Amino acid sequence: MIAVLFLIGCYSELFFSASSWPVGLLTLSSFYLLLLLLIFFVFWLFVKPAWILIFLITASLSYKHINNILPFRFSSNFHQKKQPNDIRVMSWNVAQFNIMKFKKSPDTFNQMIQLINDYQPDIACFQEMVSGDTLADLNNAYYRKYSFFSIFDFAHRLNFPNYFYSYQYKDNFLSQQHFGKIIFSKYPIVNKQTISNFPFDYNSNFQYADIVKGNDTIRVFNIHLQSLRLSSTNLDYIENPSIKTDTDIKRSKNLITKFKTAFLKRISQADRVRVEINKSPYQVIVCGDFNDVPNSYPYEKIGNGLQDAFVLKGLGIGRTFSGISPTLRIDNIFVDKRFSVRQFTRIPKKLSDHFPIITDIGLLTE
Repeated sequence: MIAVLFLIGCYSELFFSASSWPVGLLTLSSFYLLLLLLIFFVFWLFVKPAWILIFLITASLSYKHINNILPFRFSSNFHQKKQPNDIRVMSWNVAQFNIMKFKKSPDTFNQMIQLINDYQPDIACFQEMVSGDTLADLNNAYYRKYSFFSIFDFAHRLNFPNYFYSYQYKDNFLSQQHFGKIIFSKYPIVNKQTISNFPFDYNSNFQYADIVKGNDTIRVFNIHLQSLRLSSTNLDYIENPSIKTDTDIKRSKNLITKFKTAFLKRISQADRVRVEINKSPYQVIVCGDFNDVPNSYPYEKIGNGLQDAFVLKGLGIGRTFSGISPTLRIDNIFVDKRFSVRQFTRIPKKLSDHFPIITDIGLLTE
């Protein structure tokens, strides 16, 4: 039974639909199902060796998917100084750079800026970016009082001459502060586009920028798929699950509803991203917070035909979300097969609720 559930979770893209959305829960549980299979493998090895065939068959059918969860690698080195012709790409859900608490506690913001500058990415894709971007507003007293840092401040502090900031005005707060996604680049941006879809909220939109390096043009996508929008009550229930009282049952149903809503929204969001990837006349890089784990529908749909930098050069489970579970690798960098992935790292510093990920890539034509 566990083997079958594990395989369904691995091949979720084949089974996932509006009516079979609980398949997404199996994908989320894949690591733990794999762990149970390993325990059974050891047990049957000593008790009834013939039964280890269940594990061996399951492993052979899901070799690629197991590698997505836990790459078959025992060591991975990352050199902070990249090779001259390589492109260093960073993706990070920056959680507003903690600027809401900047005046009381500026340390987190300053450490985040310093971390980015220490690694010197050539292209950086940030999700949950908050900033103002209108020069005229800087002379407005109200704006100065209630704003934090303009996009010009960020570009200057991070030494990025080029950027593309995407947001929806209905997500604004504190006057002209925008909440969105941004692509920073040390190479020229020659084309940029925000793709907006119904219901035109933050997660239903994504962006891309065409970036020129030498004689090559690269299309860089920056995405942030639907989150679970868990409340503190939801998180408390996850930490201490129970169905003893009516209140517990109500909390359980609320949590299940949020999982279902997020799973279904991510299907359509991933489909739209895939359509735009297919349209690209250039080699592509896809960065972002997928809010879903390896082998999930969004992971497989968006990553189809691309290389996962973590799978090729990463190590261990690769957790990128710092809360709930140690197995949540929900942030990804996918690159075109015309790139060679040189190295990858995850920086486990808890400055945001996500850990930044970085990869160095080079064109195979070099």
